[in-house]
Amino acid sequence: MGCLFCKIVAGEISADVVHQDDTVLAFRDIAPVAPTHLLVIPKRHIEHAGVTSAGDAEVLQEMLAMAATVADMEGIADGGYRLVFNVGDDSGNSVAHLHLHVVGGRAMGWPPFPRS
Repeated sequence: MGCLFCKIVAGEISADVVHQDDTVLAFRDIAPVAPTHLLVIPKRHIEHAGVTSAGDAEVLQEMLAMAATVADMEGIADGGYRLVFNVGDDSGNSVAHLHLHVVGGRAMGWPPFPRS
């Protein structure tokens, strides 16, 4: 499979991994939009949040729990942080593998990411 994030999970491509367990992996975004910008991904391939089903409830819960864990590890939990799932091309989604952005370390306005 040619999925970039699947290759990170497999260890074929390096990433700055901050935490992982049997189900999910958290690593630093290579193009951060804030002082803390992490991605939390499932280790099994799911294309995006728009195709999840009831059978994915456990992995989604694990992703949210990992987001809270890494936010605490990064020291942004008390001040607040943003969680973002992007779905489809118009959202700016550039990798077709479910991923949750954990963004913080500064006050956030709206929209959460710079417009191009």
